[in-house]
Amino acid sequence: QVQLVESGGGSVQTGGSQRLACEASGYTYSRYCMAWFRQAPGKEREAIALIDHEGNARYADSVKGRFTISNDNVKNILYLQMNSLKPEDTAMYYCAADLPARGCSDIEFKYAEVWMDYWGKGTRVTISS
Repeated sequence: QVQLVESGGGSVQTGGSQRLACEASGYTYSRYCMAWFRQAPGKEREAIALIDHEGNARYADSVKGRFTISNDNVKNILYLQMNSLKPEDTAMYYCAADLPARGCSDIEFKYAEVWMDYWGKGTRVTISS
């Protein structure tokens, strides 16, 4: 059974940095698309970063240049490095996986949620001004 467990959330001041991690277990697929989503209070969940098994990454405009998604295929850990954090980054952050998958190239950000097969329970990030 595939499990995704996020960690690393907490409270950070504006302009600060935070790194989230998502430990994945229970699968042997080598080809995938994994993603970070977030849901701010009162808003819909949105995809913010995608990465495939080859390390090809894509970002939503809202986080491009500030966030970096990466994956450790040996440890099966997905990361999200968040820099220059803003109050509007306050949200519950989720990792998700499309398993097995050819990659992320077919996935449009606004439809990414329907592609994902597995979800973590989320970790909360709060940015204070």
